Amino acid sequence: MNAFQRYLRFAMLITLMMISMTGLAMTSEEAPKAPVAAAQPDSTQYPTLYKTVEVDGLDIFYREAGPEGAPTILLLHGFPTSSHMFRNLIPALSDQFHLIAPDYPGFGNSAMPTVDEFDYTFDNLAEVMEGFIQQLGLEQYSLYLMDYGAPVGYRLAVAHPERVQALIVQNGNAYEEGLRDFWDPIRAYWADRSEANAEPLKGFLNIETTKWQYTHGVRNEATISPDNWIVDQYKLDRPGNEAIQLQLFYDYRSNPPLYPEWQAYFRASQPPTLVVWGKNDYIFPVEGAAPYERDLENIELHLLDTGHFALEEDGDLIADYIRRFLARLL
Repeated sequence: MNAFQRYLRFAMLITLMMISMTGLAMTSEEAPKAPVAAAQPDSTQYPTLYKTVEVDGLDIFYREAGPEGAPTILLLHGFPTSSHMFRNLIPALSDQFHLIAPDYPGFGNSAMPTVDEFDYTFDNLAEVMEGFIQQLGLEQYSLYLMDYGAPVGYRLAVAHPERVQALIVQNGNAYEEGLRDFWDPIRAYWADRSEANAEPLKGFLNIETTKWQYTHGVRNEATISPDNWIVDQYKLDRPGNEAIQLQLFYDYRSNPPLYPEWQAYFRASQPPTLVVWGKNDYIFPVEGAAPYERDLENIELHLLDTGHFALEEDGDLIADYIRRFLARLL
């Protein structure tokens, strides 16, 4: 190989090396970057606060989180729980909404006067919640209604429809179709408030039934924290609380006669409504969900494959539905 051939070969090697290095550099610069994770709600910016306010001489406990200037969601709990049921939903939404979750008298951390000291009716629970709303100066809000929260919340909505920006209904009944077999022993108590008819209802207040309310109809019982029924049962077992719960079982008879009034409110005011319903619920079965579509025009209905306390298994999904639904409105 002469000198010219050696030079030509060397030049070709240098050229190939430069092309290879340039290609590597282009590949490095043009390669797609790893996707950036979506921003998560910053619950540390608005931690849940635990407060108490006096309403009509009663200490009413509540949880609060989120910026005060943001749209408010008033969260009304069911039986036999308290604002504890919203402990995970509140931080999931507190970056964007102002969330307030009170405990009714006789529930959770609120005052528990005896049945001789306070008339435990749904009318009175609603009146206390009305006083609570006034104490906090809430002018407009969305209502999250679950179980007992429905008859309490619908009384508030009918009295002040101008305040209600939206309804979020989670296993909260407003139709006769939603009262089925579970309610037979309670109906017997309505018809005859005897000790014999009260006895089966006392079984609703023991630890086995409290646990059943959380676990019946769920996809995976192992995902449901036992803290739920342990916390609730501790409150149910307080001296005097059995009489409170029996009184509310009896007074629940006041709610079905109000269903036509609540349904007339739906038709007249047409509050935007999100229904998220655990379809395997035996207490408030799925038959109570569809009738909302008869009376409401701006309604979004989701049937979830879970039970009565749908937040325990599908809390993240419900939070996402709420966020998207209210974003369109507010």
